[in-house]
Amino acid sequence: MLTETQETVASALLAAARDCAPIDPVAPALGPDATLDDAYAVQNRITEKGLAAGRRLVGRKIGLTSTAVQAQLGVDQPDYGMLFADMEYVDGQDIPMAGLIQPKVEAEIAFVLDRDLAAPDTTLSELTRAIDHAVPALEIVDSRICDWKIGILDTVADNASSGLFVLGTRPVRLADLDLELCGMVLEQTGQPVSFGAGAACMGNPLVAALWLVRKMAAVGRPLKAGEVILSGALGPMVPARAGEAFRASIAGLGSVATRFTHPETV
Repeated sequence: MLTETQETVASALLAAARDCAPIDPVAPALGPDATLDDAYAVQNRITEKGLAAGRRLVGRKIGLTSTAVQAQLGVDQPDYGMLFADMEYVDGQDIPMAGLIQPKVEAEIAFVLDRDLAAPDTTLSELTRAIDHAVPALEIVDSRICDWKIGILDTVADNASSGLFVLGTRPVRLADLDLELCGMVLEQTGQPVSFGAGAACMGNPLVAALWLVRKMAAVGRPLKAGEVILSGALGPMVPARAGEAFRASIAGLGSVATRFTHPETV
């Protein structure tokens, strides 16, 4: 049962997203004894309101895959968020700044499933058989919290600071990839600004994806055939401004790109 406080926080985050007007951190409003369960209750309420309004779930994202970032936020596990159809862009498509608050860009590997994964004890072999292909991806993270002054409860309640995502268009089979050693370079308007590799994502993006699959089954939102898994950042995120172009190149997967347009050009 959602508490009145959780309902109020969910409404505040939805209003911030609608108005592109960031708000103060929500963790204090949840109370001094608030837990991750309380923050996920807020996220779930936001998800339910989105579904009721006609939005459609097309996948999930995993965040906090870096142990250093987990330590910074005082947690020992990743977090997750929902991906809706209206959040997806395709390779080369411009992204209007209108509707974004304080976006940052991360390079990731996305997996696309061809079968449902409903067991909370899903095995790695079951996951690999269920993945149809991988593509390079850009995640545009955004926060409804002023100046990104977030703790773990703030980001979890705020749908894991989700914004948009861009998928590459050249599917690659897992058998053709070295997911642990694949190198990544993220360019910002032609200049390399972020570097990483698959090992930066919990040792291997498949390990991160397996955590997510099990967690989604356990909380009653199992991943289904056709849905997307954003498996986590391969390197540091980079702030994005209007007029800037981004391209991520990942060894074995190719590249994916987008450009942020000025509001007046939309």
